[in-house]
Amino acid sequence: MGKSISESLLDVLAEAGAHDIFGVAGDAINPFVDAVTKDERFRWIGVRHEEHAGYAASAQSELSGKIGVCAGTSGPGALHLINGLYNAQKEGGAVVAVTGQIPLAQRGSDFHKEMDLSKVFDDVCAYQAIIDSPAQMPRMAEIAVQRSLTERVVTRIEIPADVIGKDVSGEHFKHPLVCTLPTCAPPEEQIQMAAKVINGGKRVTLYCGIGCRDAREQVLALAQRVQAPIAHTMRAKDIFDYSDGPVVGMTGLIGNPGGYHAVLDCDVLIMLGTDFPYTEFLPGGIPIIQVDRNIEHLGRRAPVTLGLVGGVRETLSALLPLVNEGNSGHFRDGVLKLTHKWLEQMKKQASLSRTDEPLHPQLFARAISDRAADDACFAVDVGECTVWVARQVSMRGQRRMVGGFNHGSLGVGLPVALGAAALNPKRQVWAFCGDGGFGMSMNDFVTAVRYGWPIKVIVFNNSQLGFVNMEMEVSGMPRNDAATGLLNPDFALYAKACGGEGVRVEHAKDIGRAIDQALATDKPFIIDAIVSSGELVMPPHIEIDDVWGFGMTKVKEGLMGVKGDHAVWKEWRDEFMAQLH
Repeated sequence: MGKSISESLLDVLAEAGAHDIFGVAGDAINPFVDAVTKDERFRWIGVRHEEHAGYAASAQSELSGKIGVCAGTSGPGALHLINGLYNAQKEGGAVVAVTGQIPLAQRGSDFHKEMDLSKVFDDVCAYQAIIDSPAQMPRMAEIAVQRSLTERVVTRIEIPADVIGKDVSGEHFKHPLVCTLPTCAPPEEQIQMAAKVINGGKRVTLYCGIGCRDAREQVLALAQRVQAPIAHTMRAKDIFDYSDGPVVGMTGLIGNPGGYHAVLDCDVLIMLGTDFPYTEFLPGGIPIIQVDRNIEHLGRRAPVTLGLVGGVRETLSALLPLVNEGNSGHFRDGVLKLTHKWLEQMKKQASLSRTDEPLHPQLFARAISDRAADDACFAVDVGECTVWVARQVSMRGQRRMVGGFNHGSLGVGLPVALGAAALNPKRQVWAFCGDGGFGMSMNDFVTAVRYGWPIKVIVFNNSQLGFVNMEMEVSGMPRNDAATGLLNPDFALYAKACGGEGVRVEHAKDIGRAIDQALATDKPFIIDAIVSSGELVMPPHIEIDDVWGFGMTKVKEGLMGVKGDHAVWKEWRDEFMAQLH
């Protein structure tokens, strides 16, 4: 008896290093789910929403360097995967999505759940294997998986309901998969040109992105040789820590003065493995060298003097012998002083002596950072919680960070924590979530309970879409509680209702005890952190337009208060108390 299509597909996925398959079972993919549960190489992880399956698979891909796998049935089951898959696409995740489809015999008849999934998934997938015949297996599956592995892209394998149960006709095209990423370095003459530009600079800055993941030592070596500061993007925060020496941190809206001035005040900028999109925080009128494996990234954010196509590690290894001992030390030391001064301010903002209530969210972030394991994984949602991770959480040791930093989809925090926990249940996993983001994905907290993953979830509960509220205020719009206000349950009681544990924290003296409880238990845990809705996130540099917009907002809010909207006075009080120190 030959192998079924599902068994043949599992052979390909196993060769690529897959183990977990996240999804929701249903009609068209039930034969595939049955094959997974009978195969000792795999584990079917049933989540409560397919979107979360895509997020979890994305996290596993990023943390493991291999592929992540998710699955959904035909029609709406497949569609629910899309947002999670977009997150993988934007984060550079290698994810394979397996979806069902209506029977071939019914195609074109407006059948139940019928839709052209190939059109729907065309933008998010780099390749789609549409399996209409057993003869296409395993070749089409190998192509999809191979592309995900070596190009770090999203692919999809679609199998109709009246095909998925059939046996493959043969494995003539079966071949070993190539599981390593391609490596390359720019031509020697371009390396020499880059060295000449760098050697002519007196204020050189290295600006590093996620493409530096496997090049940390080479970046640090170049920074030491040139005496340059290292600024980095949010996604590269778990590659370069302030303890590494010349690291000045981030620029951008949630950056700091050291990172901001390191990038904008340099006379040579070296962009390494980054496609940082905020052009207003990148300089013009100076030499810029950009190194990236993806040629599409070169020059699309800033006017590049020299674009080098290649891996950061390979390029810097070739470049280092040609670079002179630098004279950027004075510039580096100046921006480092700005960073160190700012770090002291962040430490003061997070002091447990700040007992104002509702509490400052920084207190929780810093306390968790101080107590978390040196190899902890931080799953980060979108919103203000991203700021507290950026500014208060250290990525020392072997700590890692996953989230939706490029896609920016609310609700990513919990499901990427599930992916991390499934990959290594013994690793300490913290999910940093706002109440808005957690409210979107909280149904899958019970999944952590089901599989016994002791994730620790901090919910910054300010009963508001806080970051959205700040965006509106900077734009000159007044407070709009109907749009940004939230009615929340007691998240600690919710954790217990799901079979986990939790605690609600309203006083500074209880923060440390709550974190210790979370660390001590072998159950999923929620800290319901009652924090101020008036905490302002100040950028490293403020434009006059921002000041004007915020000022007009306060004038409009004052008129609302005079007319009887007394919630405005409470908001103002919280903002005043948040900024008092």
